[in-house]
Amino acid sequence: MKISSFIFPFAFLVLTLSACKPKAVETEEKKTDVHTPVTITTVSRGLMSDSLSLNAVSSFLKKNSLKSSAIGYVRQVNVKIGDYVEQGQVLFVIQTKESSVFKSKALDTLLNFNGQFQIKANSTGIVTEVDKLPDDYVADGEQLCMIAQKNSLVFLLNVPYELNKYIHLNDKCQIELPDKTFIDGTINSRLSSMDAVSQTQNFVVRPATDKSLPESLVARIRITKDLKTNTAVLPKDAVLSDETEENFWVMKLINDSTAIKVPVTKGIETAANVEILAPAFAPGERIILTGQYGLADTASVEIINGKAHE
Repeated sequence: MKISSFIFPFAFLVLTLSACKPKAVETEEKKTDVHTPVTITTVSRGLMSDSLSLNAVSSFLKKNSLKSSAIGYVRQVNVKIGDYVEQGQVLFVIQTKESSVFKSKALDTLLNFNGQFQIKANSTGIVTEVDKLPDDYVADGEQLCMIAQKNSLVFLLNVPYELNKYIHLNDKCQIELPDKTFIDGTINSRLSSMDAVSQTQNFVVRPATDKSLPESLVARIRITKDLKTNTAVLPKDAVLSDETEENFWVMKLINDSTAIKVPVTKGIETAANVEILAPAFAPGERIILTGQYGLADTASVEIINGKAHE
């Protein structure tokens, strides 16, 4: 009697624990069924371009040297660097060496000559150099100043030889000035010589502007390497890669709660978008935009945005 009364409560306890065990396992399984919150996007069709950005320096191609036509002393200088001058404008007055030594009022009155010569601008343009100041001594044929023709201002584009294949004459380009403004330009010609040290070749880029620009201004010129229209485009955040950046993939939704890993081949890449060369995604296929980092090949997800990002 005593043994039976002991066995019965023990058996009841074992049965009770056995009945509770499946519920614990079921609860644990429910806890591991986690859905990662994600946002989605779709593949769009659009224009993608790849470009080069190279240095260029402004320069005047046509400069005229204004020279003295007499030996003597500079008495007047009517110009300074940066002035815009017209052809025929008086820039310098020079007194001959002899007249500065011998002064005869009677001779001046008789011949109406005081020994001074006016040196006039030989072209219209901008004065880039002034070589003589008042009272300076000058010899016959010595340079007084340099006048650059305003419409001859160009940018000399420095191109490494291995990139020459992307530069084509008469192509359009964009010139970025140091103040972050842009002007259009045209690749006009190429110079026949190369820099022996840097192995760069100069191309002449003519700016399409009436803006007055100084010489030796350093700018950046953008050259289009490749241009594609109506190509498959994804936001850059939607494309993942490995540590070596050799393999790329996206996470595509196959239903409202499951995403799979799809390897992709990239094309042109910009700061915001990536061209997808392969595979060819169908219109409307949903790609995870955010929240996909670290997801396994087949992952449970929860869409937290109602519609795909554009």
